[in-house]
Amino acid sequence: MTVDTPTRAGRRATPLAGPVEVTAVDGPRGSVRFTVAPEETVLPGHYPGFPIFPGVCLVDLTHAGALATAPAEAGEVALAEVESTRFTSPVYPGDVLDVDLDWSQKKGSWICKATVRSARGDAAKLRLRYQGEVTA
Repeated sequence: MTVDTPTRAGRRATPLAGPVEVTAVDGPRGSVRFTVAPEETVLPGHYPGFPIFPGVCLVDLTHAGALATAPAEAGEVALAEVESTRFTSPVYPGDVLDVDLDWSQKKGSWICKATVRSARGDAAKLRLRYQGEVTA
């Protein structure tokens, strides 16, 4: 399954130009994949001559993956807060990114912890809080 990311009427606004591919969904865990194409529209202005994929795009990629892999019992979820981000390695054009997502319920919210990885290792760790249907 592919998550539709382009900005068009009736779809979620995003800086990502390419598709986000759902690679696994298993209960509270999921994963998605995204390839940073050299044609990504955010690259030319982000460190001209030495482009890196902006951290905000890693947050948006994680959010797209979270929306696509949210547990069924969460119902429709809405982003309430970016609780934490830690960018640990740069992401370059051509990198294939795998995002592992782990969902849990906490104090009336759904928490999605994510790790973004490239072939060089971890690129980011994020924790996003969502509002949805809480069952516990």
